[in-house]
Amino acid sequence: MFEQDYLMRILLQYAEILRRSWFKAHHEKDPRGAAEMLEAAVGEATDIDGATLLSLAPESMGAVLQVSGVDERVVEYISQSLALASAYLREDGQHVLADLRLEQARSLAQTYGFDLPEKPEALAQLTHEQNGQEEAEASIVGIEDVVFGEEKSITRVIDE
Repeated sequence: MFEQDYLMRILLQYAEILRRSWFKAHHEKDPRGAAEMLEAAVGEATDIDGATLLSLAPESMGAVLQVSGVDERVVEYISQSLALASAYLREDGQHVLADLRLEQARSLAQTYGFDLPEKPEALAQLTHEQNGQEEAEASIVGIEDVVFGEEKSITRVIDE
């Protein structure tokens, strides 16, 4: 039960981070900030230092996450976050870092056997479609009560 609650919390946080990063990139016109938000979420979702994890070669990242026992559903969100971060980094003109993030995302997808869109911009478009044309940044899961690094329960958030 504890593991299921933990996993649900991580997945809800990722959904919210994806939505907020889209808002930051498109409404606040800050693609670099959006990429940094997604990169920070990667470290928070694992019990591995985020900077260390993101500094790994693409082919090493999957092996480290497997050894660490990170749930494959969380890894899929990590991969999507890295791919989306690559699109934002490219938009910000940081092409070398964008290429690395995309290679890391694709390596994770290959290691864990799931598909990613061919172009990371497709993830940005999907996020856009899920958010519609909203102008406000209303939270979809009450992320204010469910923040990384805190031990608050998501039960109240889900029940509301």
